[in-house]
Amino acid sequence: MKEQYRILVADDDFSIVNIVTATLKQNGYVVSAVHDGEAACCLVETFHPHLIIMDVMMPHCNGIVATLNIRKSHNIPILMLSAKAEGSDRVLGLEAGADDYLIKPFYQQELLARVKALLRRYDALGSIREVKSESQITVGDMILDTAKKQMLVREEPVRLTATEYKIMLYLMSNPGRVFSGEEIYRQVWKSDAFAVENTVMVHISRIREKIELNPKKPEYLKVVWGIGYVFDAP
Repeated sequence: MKEQYRILVADDDFSIVNIVTATLKQNGYVVSAVHDGEAACCLVETFHPHLIIMDVMMPHCNGIVATLNIRKSHNIPILMLSAKAEGSDRVLGLEAGADDYLIKPFYQQELLARVKALLRRYDALGSIREVKSESQITVGDMILDTAKKQMLVREEPVRLTATEYKIMLYLMSNPGRVFSGEEIYRQVWKSDAFAVENTVMVHISRIREKIELNPKKPEYLKVVWGIGYVFDAP
């Protein structure tokens, strides 16, 4: 029997939690809910979720801080919820380590679509399943081990989230080729790209912080102004 996906929902709005929980359970997911960020961080260690749905504004420990704490040791996909549509709030969530962002109020079908896409991406990368093949992609002194789902930078392992890994897999599989933000989004998020440049840019920035000696003057992951992004050896 196939393992059921476990989803952790963290939101201090009880009505939102009830709606989200009911929707997820109706679609076959195992759900556990908490109402503050501190409780979410604790439950990650015992519930072992495959996905986290995290509200930004919560008491004790908000969703941004909780995401930062979780990212220290887990690459679980995180879908951030917020009642604010401002770009700055979206950037904060993505920079903290969230994989995707959803603005309240939202349609249940939109929530389910985001959940399915994140789980499909995470599962396909082997992050929660057994490794089926052995392979390495090498560009300069960067190695992407697709068997271990691990990035080696100058022989040192670097922790990537599932989304960051997928971006690097796409770019390193095509060294020297320039991809627009829309192309990267469609390939990685597996959904239509509409006003997504900011989302892709934040993820690229996070990857640079992890792999470049000087993120402000990247040698590998570069911007081709007005066109997109390219990964190649210096």
